Amino acid sequence: MRKQKPVADSFVIMTELVLPNDTNTLNNLMGGRMMHLMDIAAAIAAQKHSNRIVVTASVDNVSFRDAIRLGNVVTLQAQVTRAFASSMEVHIDVWAEDIPNGTKFKTNEAFFTFVAVDQSGRPIDVPEAVPETPEEIAFYDGALRRRQLRLVLAGRMKPAEAQELKALFELQ
Repeated sequence: MRKQKPVADSFVIMTELVLPNDTNTLNNLMGGRMMHLMDIAAAIAAQKHSNRIVVTASVDNVSFRDAIRLGNVVTLQAQVTRAFASSMEVHIDVWAEDIPNGTKFKTNEAFFTFVAVDQSGRPIDVPEAVPETPEEIAFYDGALRRRQLRLVLAGRMKPAEAQELKALFELQ
């Protein structure tokens, strides 16, 4: 039986100040810099869950809702949603805060997938993720469908084999 760990144990908060070197010519945080920060926060969450070296396997859709401006404080919150054999799905929320104006708003959300590896770079088993709160359970329940969709889109699973996805479209 695999070791079990609460998903809450993987929770990470990372905070950064947007400086001139992080922005484009419109003084907005560059998208690539945002993805870099998201990858770091998500990797830390995956490492906390697995206690292993992790590598990024995939990134789901990253949409930029609102611009993050020069001088804003960016807060990233990441947590493992579910673990499979050697892979883990991590959910990331990104918030921007304009401290002088007293405003805070959600700017990004995404799912990253990481694989735990040993010192030789070979995949290694990770603990089972145990959700406890209603929100954690909802993310956990949806993770298998998201995983199957990733695998189908990557050509690593046939659509007919994606049972969880098929169940979404079966009409009663």
